[in-house]
Amino acid sequence: MLYLSDRDIHAAGAEWNSLVDAMESAVRIMDSGDYAQPVKPYLRYKNPANRIIAMPAYMGGTVNAAGLKWIASFPDNIRSGLPRAHSVTVLNDPDTGRPSAVLNSPLPSVLRTASVSGLMIRSFLRERPEASIRLGIIGWGPIGRCHYEMAAALYGDRIERILVHDIRGVDLSKTPSSYREKTRVAGTWQEVYGQSNVFITCTVSKERYINLSPAPGMLLLHVSLRDYLPEALAGIRTIIVDDWEEVCRENTDIELLHLKVGLMRNGTRSLADAVIRRCLAEAAPEQPVLFCPMGMAAFDIATAVYCVNRARELGFGMELE
Repeated sequence: MLYLSDRDIHAAGAEWNSLVDAMESAVRIMDSGDYAQPVKPYLRYKNPANRIIAMPAYMGGTVNAAGLKWIASFPDNIRSGLPRAHSVTVLNDPDTGRPSAVLNSPLPSVLRTASVSGLMIRSFLRERPEASIRLGIIGWGPIGRCHYEMAAALYGDRIERILVHDIRGVDLSKTPSSYREKTRVAGTWQEVYGQSNVFITCTVSKERYINLSPAPGMLLLHVSLRDYLPEALAGIRTIIVDDWEEVCRENTDIELLHLKVGLMRNGTRSLADAVIRRCLAEAAPEQPVLFCPMGMAAFDIATAVYCVNRARELGFGMELE
């Protein structure tokens, strides 16, 4: 069994084009039906803001692995200088059940989140080949920073400018120098929202605050799931979700739209519809597009397999008996 520490996975790094390709392959495998993924349970106790989530899945095809991600999210950790998220992923041989790898790091989860967003941006831009990007990011934690790195690496030649905002402040000193000159720290979320056509929310906000409708043609990558008031999203007709059963619960903005506005499953499209069946080509260019990914265990397994293969190729990790 290969053991990968947080240090191993950071040292091995990631190649963004390959990671996004891996997520596209995972979408195609899932669309074929060669996977299993029960709805993930949430473990809560004492403070209801905290949660530990079990995310099991099997992926067939070229992934060919089963496994479980066990991820804790304790938002108040940041006040003590601790990471908000802690995560361990276990991979199993799909034929024997034998554990084949343990990844003791939250980084694969962060990579998964950003690479799925990268796949959505790829699908969006495919239908808008002439469009340039005015990127906006709210939230400058690990997920926000990783989205910045992903977008700069994959779509830097199409990015006009980048605006970022975090209520705790933003440090750009460790961002890629080649894109730092295009990046500006904004004083408010309204400034970012009003000047972006690709807008990413990566916050841990406890209260919804976005009360403005998106501009025409805007892509909203709603990674943090609980930022918009219903009236801000009620007029959007192109809504993409990774899994309706997963995302329409746990007080997400999709669940709120379901309860307050009557949004139903048939009012949304799947990520496979966007990636494989190119449903975004049906939307008029002036229509905003909303992507709400709850986070799928199947993508975590595919990301873990990617990390394991890369670590083995580069010689990182420890083989355990």
